[in-house]
Formats: sequence, C-alpha cells, structure tokens
Amino acid sequence: MYTPPAFAIDDLDALDRLVGADAFVTLVTVADGAPCASHLPVLYRRDGRRVRLSGHWARPNPQARHEGRALAIVHGPHAYVSPGVYPDKETAARVPTWNYAVAHLGGRLRTFEDEAGLGALVAALSHAQETRIGRDWTFEPDREDHRRQLRGIVGFHLDVDTIEVKFKLGQNHPVANIAAVAADLDARPEPRERAVAALMREHALPAVTAPMQGD
Repeated sequence: MYTPPAFAIDDLDALDRLVGADAFVTLVTVADGAPCASHLPVLYRRDGRRVRLSGHWARPNPQARHEGRALAIVHGPHAYVSPGVYPDKETAARVPTWNYAVAHLGGRLRTFEDEAGLGALVAALSHAQETRIGRDWTFEPDREDHRRQLRGIVGFHLDVDTIEVKFKLGQNHPVANIAAVAADLDARPEPRERAVAALMREHALPAVTAPMQGD
C-alpha cells in the first residue's frame, strides 16, 4: 500500500479501534497467479504486535482451499473532500480529494475443519455480533442440527506479520484547511463522514498543532 510518511500510523490502539468499529474485512489470496477476494466478518485478537484474525468461508468458496500468504484489508470510514471548503482554495489551486482510514494486515493463512474449532469460532463470532445489536442467538454444541451446519464451512486463522495502517486525513495541509474540512464533514448526514471528522481531530490536528520538539 502506498503510504506517505505523513499518513502512516504506528499506534496499534488505532488499529484496535478501526477493527472494533467494523470487523468486516476483505481477505485476498493468490492462487495460480490469479487474485481471489472474499468479504468476511472476523474475530480480532492482538497481544502487543501479535495479531490474529479468525473467520470462516462457505465450503464451496474456492478461497477455502487456499493457504499460505494472504492479505486482510480493514476498511475504515471515508469521505469525499471538496476543495471549496479550503480557506486557501484559490491561492493554492486546491483540487478534490478523499480522506480515509484503512489497514492492510499481511500474514500466513491456515485453514481448519474440526468440529470443535468451528463450533468455538461460530459461537464467538455470533456472540460478538449478537451482543452488539442486543440479540441473544447462540450456537448450541449439544444440538445435532447446529453441529450439522458446521459441515458447510471451513475456518481460517490469519497470523499477521506485517501491519500497515494508513490514515489519510489531510495531514499535509495547513491547520486551517484541516479544521475547515472537519467542520464540513461534521455537518454532513452520513455517520461515516462524521467519523472521518472525528479521526481528523484526533490524528491530523494534533500533528500540525503540536509544539516542535528539540533534537
């Protein structure tokens, strides 16, 4: 991923929040020279810089037969930025752009199909989402009809060894431009655009307003 230094984020707490807000990733593999992508909910675990993503495919999905190197793309909020809101739009000849947050997690993919592992995975995934929306469905391992459903899926773990987090939030602009864009996004109706404004205030404004440090 092309990431200018101004947009690179090394704070893994930011990655935690990005995945916590939306744990639905794009998983990319390559087989026989052809890329393959699936869009999947995942469980995310981090211990220091050790990260693991876990999830499952439908068994007929060709990617369920892939192992080895893989890339998971975590999609954060994004928003169109109009040059019309920049205070220096005329003097600097500003043009449209897009602000966004994204992470690329590369690592080694391995699959599993044992009933106990798949049952634990489905139970954990459903618990995370059912809790989030205030529902109470749960996987019941004592039910034969629940266990039978596990035959239709293949599980995976992605043990991550490369982490790239990119927050393109206008850090290369003057502080007045960043503040103006954040205010404009806050006034828009889409939650994802307001989420970008919040990230700009957290990551871009402090970056340009912090005092200079000595050598």
